[in-house]
Amino acid sequence: MATTTTLEVRNRTFPTGPAIPRDWHGAGRSVTRFFDNLSVFFPEGERFFMRSLRSFRAQVADDPVMRALIRGFCAQEGIHGREHERYNAMLREAGYPIDAMEAQVKGILAGAERLLPKRWQLAATASLEHFTALMGHLLLEDPRLLEEADETMRALWKWHAAEENEHKAVAFDVYEAVGGNYPERAVVMLVATVIFWAKVVEQQARLMALDGDLFSPRAHLTLGRFLWVKPGGMAKLWRLWAAWFRPGFHPDDLDASEALARWKAEQVEPA
Repeated sequence: MATTTTLEVRNRTFPTGPAIPRDWHGAGRSVTRFFDNLSVFFPEGERFFMRSLRSFRAQVADDPVMRALIRGFCAQEGIHGREHERYNAMLREAGYPIDAMEAQVKGILAGAERLLPKRWQLAATASLEHFTALMGHLLLEDPRLLEEADETMRALWKWHAAEENEHKAVAFDVYEAVGGNYPERAVVMLVATVIFWAKVVEQQARLMALDGDLFSPRAHLTLGRFLWVKPGGMAKLWRLWAAWFRPGFHPDDLDASEALARWKAEQVEPA
């Protein structure tokens, strides 16, 4: 069971728009596009996560802490979705086919809602939340991953990373409370992993093609080096991902408290 009993809802707004450089990450255009790629998933993904949790509110009606955590989770995710809609609008204005890409993500999630039992949808939410929490943990833990980024974009991604770690156990705990089991969550994680990362690769190729970089060895080497070598992080991500398959796993096994404390200490209240 998670140790968190409340979630802080921060109604942050980030000035994404024309003032942000098109290639806002100094590590390279392909690195910028990797972060942009991830943003495409969030508006529809966050809405799916909220719907999957809300489907089980009645089943935890006698647990006021759980119900409060669901409310906090949905509030945080709702603001994430709003800010990534603004982020994606910036990408749309830059000429990227965001509408078509978001429509494909929406179609995948609509298919999951149409075909899968509600508890499997919740298992998929918990699985994908595991990924977002791990990626967020790495961003908070290793400042090199965003040190060359535009200040606004660095703040946006760190804020999102922090809150993903604050609520990382909520979907998992609700899933366990409503009868989730190890074989089911293991299978759902494997399927969700294949679908999600296949889509990441496809979208990365599409974005890089529009930049004229799809067949550029230099662009691919830059991205590969960033993700796997220096500063790296992908190898650690997959090691931590594998912890999901330990029968006694819980998201709080990866302690993010120090990284979260450092992030909170850095925060300055918006004027």
